[in-house]
Amino acid sequence: MTPPSQNTGQNSRTVVNGRGYPWPAAPVVVICVDGSEPAYHERAIADGRMPFLEGMLGTGSDLRAECTMPSFTNPNNLSIATGVPPAVHGICGNYFYDAQAGVEVMMNDPELLRAPTLFAEFSQRGAKVAVITAKDKLRRLLGRGLSDGICFSAEKADQLTVEANGIDKVLERVGMELPSVYSAELSELVLAAGVDVLENERPELIYLSLTDYIQHKHAPGSRVANDFYAMMDGYLARLDALGAVVVVTADHGMNAKSNGDGTPQVVYLQELLDGLSAGPLGEGAARVVLPITDPYTVHHGALGSYATVHLPEGADVSGVGSELSALEGIVEVITREEACERFELPGDRIGELVVIADRNTALGTTPDRHDVSGFKEPLRSHGGLTEQQVPFLVNRSGIRLPNGHRLRNFDSYWVGTALAAGKQPQY
Repeated sequence: MTPPSQNTGQNSRTVVNGRGYPWPAAPVVVICVDGSEPAYHERAIADGRMPFLEGMLGTGSDLRAECTMPSFTNPNNLSIATGVPPAVHGICGNYFYDAQAGVEVMMNDPELLRAPTLFAEFSQRGAKVAVITAKDKLRRLLGRGLSDGICFSAEKADQLTVEANGIDKVLERVGMELPSVYSAELSELVLAAGVDVLENERPELIYLSLTDYIQHKHAPGSRVANDFYAMMDGYLARLDALGAVVVVTADHGMNAKSNGDGTPQVVYLQELLDGLSAGPLGEGAARVVLPITDPYTVHHGALGSYATVHLPEGADVSGVGSELSALEGIVEVITREEACERFELPGDRIGELVVIADRNTALGTTPDRHDVSGFKEPLRSHGGLTEQQVPFLVNRSGIRLPNGHRLRNFDSYWVGTALAAGKQPQY
């Protein structure tokens, strides 16, 4: 059950989903750099492409955190937005199988969210809040309950109205044209709009969620990746100059998932399950769900390193799990109960088994369901345990976490609001 939110007035702690957040005396900007494993900014700094961030980390805080599992976009963005894991907010992937209804569902409907966001709660207390996402799939979820604030996606920046989004004419304000959804410029538009909104509207809370189009295609230290991070460096400098507490984190990391010849390295689970001896199964009896699936599959082909398996009644769960565990490229197969306890997941939205691949392997259903014909670069993807470590960079120093605290990406506003109030994060 979600703990009640307590609203007791400004200059006090706002309790959202059981966690306390001081009212910030300065704006707090959290940037979720989609797919940004630490090596990206480390290489860019080493190559002289992020001079501001290099200086910021010399006087600020250069930490590492863990993202939630599975290491996909929707569960982690919603964890950052709510301050709690998927077991509380309910979003456990980009996609899930509703076993009761017998349908597969894209997890972008606000009604699927089981906990209030920080944005809605702070807004209801009178705070100015701005939520700017790259992709429209997140905008509806993150904007749930945010009736009086700025909320829009860069993808739809040419369709904004004050009535629906709290802002209009963003492209004119920042001097950009509408970018392609498959471009670095989509993330740049988010950052440019964030700077513009901070300067002109001065919200207490700002959330900027980028896209991982670059990270899916280009490794850390590559020219294209360094160009992207150099672009971001300029916007970080502007946010800092405007007096905001800035927290830079990520929803997940990214790794190569390819064979030596550059072809995708994939274990096709549905194909294998249809032929397993542990039964009773048979063709199509088991259902493999890939929670990476979303409307934007051009750069990953719905291939990630995490899957759930729904088995028919009477199936030998332990036997199926043992056979899958023996496959090359699979590092773990655990039961629903184990996954819920270990990864803090909602049990009614995952299968009887959770399958996790190794660092360089992706999971698919059957070869004919994954179109990789358009890949110009070797597959890079995420979802597993090897993509859990993410940056946690802050333009303030002296952060003192409670003893034994396990830093997570969804601690971003807990840390940021405390620092902006001149305090330390407290339980």
